[in-house]
Amino acid sequence: MMRKNQKNNILIAILIGVSFLLILSSQPVDAEEFLPNQNFLIGKVADNQGSPVIDADVTLLDQGGNSISEALTQSNGIFTLPMPNVFSNDLTVKIERHHFEELLVVVDNSDQQLLQAGNTVSIEDQVMVRVINIGFWVATGIFIVVLALIATGKLHTTLSALIGASLIYLVSYIGRPFLEDIYIFNFERSLQYIDWNVIFLVMGMMIVIAIVEHTGIFQWMAFFAYRTSRGKMWLLLPILMLFTGIASAFLDNVTTMLLMTPMTVQIAIALGISPLALLIPEVMASNVIGVSTLVGTPTNILIGSFGNISFNDFLSNLTPGVLVSFIGLTIYSWFIYRNNLKKAHKPTPVLMEKLAERGKITQPENLKKVGWVGLGMIVLFVIGESIHLLPAVTALMGATALLVWIKPNIEEMIEAVDWTTLVFFMSLFIVVGGIQEVGLISFIAENIGNFVGDSLVLSMLAVIWVSAFLSMAIANIPFTAAMLPVIGYLTATVPGAESKVLFFCLSVGAAMGGNGTLIGASANMVMAGIAEAAGYKISYADFFKKGFPAVLITVSIGTVWLFIKFVL
Repeated sequence: MMRKNQKNNILIAILIGVSFLLILSSQPVDAEEFLPNQNFLIGKVADNQGSPVIDADVTLLDQGGNSISEALTQSNGIFTLPMPNVFSNDLTVKIERHHFEELLVVVDNSDQQLLQAGNTVSIEDQVMVRVINIGFWVATGIFIVVLALIATGKLHTTLSALIGASLIYLVSYIGRPFLEDIYIFNFERSLQYIDWNVIFLVMGMMIVIAIVEHTGIFQWMAFFAYRTSRGKMWLLLPILMLFTGIASAFLDNVTTMLLMTPMTVQIAIALGISPLALLIPEVMASNVIGVSTLVGTPTNILIGSFGNISFNDFLSNLTPGVLVSFIGLTIYSWFIYRNNLKKAHKPTPVLMEKLAERGKITQPENLKKVGWVGLGMIVLFVIGESIHLLPAVTALMGATALLVWIKPNIEEMIEAVDWTTLVFFMSLFIVVGGIQEVGLISFIAENIGNFVGDSLVLSMLAVIWVSAFLSMAIANIPFTAAMLPVIGYLTATVPGAESKVLFFCLSVGAAMGGNGTLIGASANMVMAGIAEAAGYKISYADFFKKGFPAVLITVSIGTVWLFIKFVL
């Protein structure tokens, strides 16, 4: 027993340590480089879209072509070449980077004279041109294969992403000695594309959810919805949808459906109706209302981290439009399921007793503790941006606080973390990083930029509806991950987009568009799996018939709201 407690304490200490490290790393630092008493040649390298070129090899050559100084470009594209004490004139800067044309820059005479006099000189910014070679096509092909595997469901999504990441490493390490241009990136470079804020945020929230799940709150919510409606289906349907949506706004919508689906199936069976008449509207509400917060959908977690969009930003900018979209979805759901819902009858006293038993709060004291910690987390999510607190830190601190206060079996809580999902995210980041490294994302961004020009309205329409329709064919998580750099480029180039409206357009399109097909969102597949296990199978075609009109309704309302908020 003592050894078990010691293990628990060690795991909690690790979580606390990680939290403090993330807090320190999230604080703004006035970085001031203390350089030796030496002169330097400084420059900046970017691609043709103005994005900094990172880790480019910069070499200063003398008139004989010999290297006299070397450096790497940093995250902002800037390089700093230390000058030797003695050097000749006719200096040339050679800049090399995989997937770019080599660049030779002759240092002009006036700058050379300043360097000879011991001054630090800054040369003009340099632009590197991308090269489309075999590595470009290989990375693109691997990405398409991963998307196809995910879309068809031939393999598990995590295995599909792992295959993609492994193929990238295979061609980069094994293929490079035979064909230099097939190289994509190395392991160290690939890790730079993994968004660790997303990984730790998801992990922390999974621990929180695992503790919440044991309190029985979700089962109580479902039974409370039935009691409140008194069996009136026109009231029960929106209450269940609202409960599911609100839960999804603060917890992961996949987990919400995992917990709500079994109880909803029991309620539907007791009423003598098909559970799908309640489950499909519930999962659609989950995907719609989840848009309103940073942690409501996996796509928002990705968007928030990449675009530096806070919990409060999502809440204030999207909630009104989301609520109107939810009302539209509720009316539509009643319309298409009204005949089924009208067949409901009152359950027998025996069934009611079973529902009441399953709908009890099992750990009321722990639920109170969860409530206090959850309230504190929401406050930190809201004010986090003002104190430079990353959402991942809040999630880890909340998880640690609950582990210390409630003292559950920590091994069970750690095992409750869906490591499969975390591996999926990390592998997916690497695959998307591959197409970003070779320039496919830049190519797409440039062409979209040429299409929309300087029009914010056209940009918004393109992002919202392209995201909505493609999220029906491609699972919205990998689609969103691939689109983020494109949205970043458009935000920097389209006048008026600096409000980050295009990130909100992507959020609305990707999450609400996920309602169009069974594979559009992870929550859809979770719901369908549990329903099928209970004997109520839903086909891809059946879901599409119900989901596609829902997408048109909710995305249209969301589009109108975004125009009211950011354009009118």
